[in-house]
Amino acid sequence: MSIYEVFMPALSSTMTEGKIVSWVKSPGDKVEKGETVVVVESDKADMDVESFYEGFFAHIIVQAGETASVGSAIALLAETEAEIETAIAQANSGSTAAKHEASAATSGGKMPQTTTIATPSASQNGTSNRTNGRLVVSPRARKLAKELKVDLNGISGSGPHGRIVAQDVEAAAGKSSKQPATVTPVTPPQPAPTITSVTPTPAPTPASATVPGQVVPLTTLQNAVVRNMVTSLSVPVIHIGYTIITDALDKLYKQIKSKGVTMTTLLAKAVAVTLQKHQLLNASYSEQGIVHHSSINVAVAVAMDDGGLITPVLQNADMVDIYSLSRNWKSLVERARAKKLQPEEYNTGTFTVSNLGMFGVDRFDAILPPGQGSILAIGASRPQVVATAEGLFGVKQQMQVNITCDHRIIYGAHAAAFLQDLAKLIETNPESLML
Repeated sequence: MSIYEVFMPALSSTMTEGKIVSWVKSPGDKVEKGETVVVVESDKADMDVESFYEGFFAHIIVQAGETASVGSAIALLAETEAEIETAIAQANSGSTAAKHEASAATSGGKMPQTTTIATPSASQNGTSNRTNGRLVVSPRARKLAKELKVDLNGISGSGPHGRIVAQDVEAAAGKSSKQPATVTPVTPPQPAPTITSVTPTPAPTPASATVPGQVVPLTTLQNAVVRNMVTSLSVPVIHIGYTIITDALDKLYKQIKSKGVTMTTLLAKAVAVTLQKHQLLNASYSEQGIVHHSSINVAVAVAMDDGGLITPVLQNADMVDIYSLSRNWKSLVERARAKKLQPEEYNTGTFTVSNLGMFGVDRFDAILPPGQGSILAIGASRPQVVATAEGLFGVKQQMQVNITCDHRIIYGAHAAAFLQDLAKLIETNPESLML
């Protein structure tokens, strides 16, 4: 006979507390092993938390809408229905697991045992993608598998602890068919007049935040951004700017935008392909030395509707074709707005792109994200009068970009060489991004 405590799980490496979004189970409900019991808001997304044990949901300690520290008890689960009253009495008396174990020791072990019963569904099971025959699959991967008619059995998961993620399904679909993973039709996004207007425009500040004299508490996401920005202040950085002519890229975009390709993904692809030649820009600093990442994962900053910032990640952006990349980006943005991203979809970036061109910003310096070596700030593309090679005047579309780098490992010459090659690709050979 046991009573189990449901603890607030750590859904990310930076999470110190979480907010209860909703309880899926109510007191008295039967709970099966692996069944979702609560939805928790981490610093980036809402995550389902599943039970490791079966039993009866006994008592809620932290109500929906309230916040609890990681590792603190938020509910109680009884092994049998008869123990529900015991669990409630335990909660009302304010007893803890430590007190419970102490009581059990002094009473010959007659008191019930208390232990953790829940874990985030994103990373709940060992190193295999199966536990007791149950596949561990992200919601996005399961939906994509249904769309692409891919059998999840036999797929090796590349996500945390063997979890099957969307990229695994796409890879399996590519192996089973000669058609690329872009066979799923998507509705083309609304075209934008310039190359910098395709990043989704953040929603206006909620009306409640504009009431004069009112103090609006920071959301969980905003608090996470605050912690990251404070951490970034300790990093010595260098800023390098460059002007890129975008006429050729604009022409390519007009040709393929009807097929669902976005300018955001064209720029991300261009950055990723250039990083293949400049691996140091894709690296990060650690106390042990320079961390050279095995893949090029481009994170793109997106403003959230309720405040805060999140950076959905285009995994292996240099290797994925532009059509799949655009489809992935559309899905990432939709699920980021709905706070449905999995941790591997927002915390695995190795290089970040931030775009404020839709506001008409000419240039800006971006703050370096923790754990990365570089971030590229992209300004608006504007027509400018320039001198041609023939000594004449002409009008060209020009875009200002500024890169911020961790100067402990990346020096000015490294950043300048990267920007020079990025400009060369965009100005003279953007068609290579379609390969």
